[in-house]
Amino acid sequence: MGLKVAVVGSGPAGSSAAEVLAKAGIETYLFERKLDNAKPCGGAIPLCMVDEFDLPQKIIDRQVKKMKMISPSNREVNIGSTLKNGEYIGMCRREVLDGFLRNRAAELGANLINGTVYQLDIPDSDKGLYTLHYADHSTGAIKGEMKTLKVDLVIGADGANSRIAKAIDAGDYNYAIAFQERIRLPEDKMAYYEDLAEMYVGNDVSTDFYAWVFPKFDHVAVGTGTMKVNQADIKKLQAGIRKRAAKRLEGGEIIKVEAHPIPEHPRPRPIRGRVVLVGDALGTVTKSSGEGIYFAAKSGRMCAEKIVEASQNGLKVPTEKDLKDFMKRWNKEYGATYLVLDILQRVFYRSDATREAFVEMCDDIDVQKMTFDSYLYKTVVPGSPLTQMKITAKTLGSLLRGNALAP
Repeated sequence: MGLKVAVVGSGPAGSSAAEVLAKAGIETYLFERKLDNAKPCGGAIPLCMVDEFDLPQKIIDRQVKKMKMISPSNREVNIGSTLKNGEYIGMCRREVLDGFLRNRAAELGANLINGTVYQLDIPDSDKGLYTLHYADHSTGAIKGEMKTLKVDLVIGADGANSRIAKAIDAGDYNYAIAFQERIRLPEDKMAYYEDLAEMYVGNDVSTDFYAWVFPKFDHVAVGTGTMKVNQADIKKLQAGIRKRAAKRLEGGEIIKVEAHPIPEHPRPRPIRGRVVLVGDALGTVTKSSGEGIYFAAKSGRMCAEKIVEASQNGLKVPTEKDLKDFMKRWNKEYGATYLVLDILQRVFYRSDATREAFVEMCDDIDVQKMTFDSYLYKTVVPGSPLTQMKITAKTLGSLLRGNALAP
């Protein structure tokens, strides 16, 4: 008998994991509760993801080549002049991206199950099988038919409210809320956002992150991210971004309202036995930028690659130590990125003075080039020592001018 793996959740993390496992000939079961799920999120993906994950252009709604950063005092900084030909930030609708990745995994051999996993039974011994209890919705019934599946290994890719994380007592994490409205604009207003995205900062639109207007296929996504999770605060911040962007959104019609939790840091215990968490269930969203899609997909892929390697293409059952090696690789590759973005958030999102300093700093061409390169290609681009010194001096100058270093 070969290795049997259940992947719970078919967002970018789960589908990317299932694809790697299926390609290696491992018996893979991919669970998805809602096959038309549209997760509320900005939907921005870096250029390197298009190549790395072999994404077709048809799933990219817009190629954003210009970004406007708008400070609390409404100072606008245009970013994008450093982009070369063919460079862009991809804008996707999650239902389209997720559907593509999920279907590709299924075409490669993953068994796609339209089902809700309710419970995971942990075996008594190291060699025992894990039992998933799930409702099968394949007949179209909402309640579904209760079934069970026994597997050797489980990948929890079931998001911020992960049931798999609860089953293995992975521990909690702080989370933010992403709230957005999809707004269909009149043609002339939509033309303005042809290849442009906007990021707004200020206490009026987000106390901890930023608010956004991102262009999609035939509408814009207007939203905010915040650690304040009560409804009144979220409503107030959303009203703030609507007010700040009011002129550009005139005549728009709301076609959808969405909200979703976003993890703030990794869970304390993401691996137990032969169960491992990836994506939002693990907590791979970056601070400062709040980016999650690429890192979710990458975590799913790297985890599955480790399973393929440790199982010798499904011939043996990987151990907890093998799965922990995946986390070691992950931290080695991306630990520095997370740390830098965490520091940036603490420094620049503390007050409106620090946010003004941040936007001012973004006006510098060297800062723009480094920021864009590190976003598009996921490398912390070192730049020349002279450029580094210049950026450090500029950062300090901006912070001092904004009186932002005061405690």
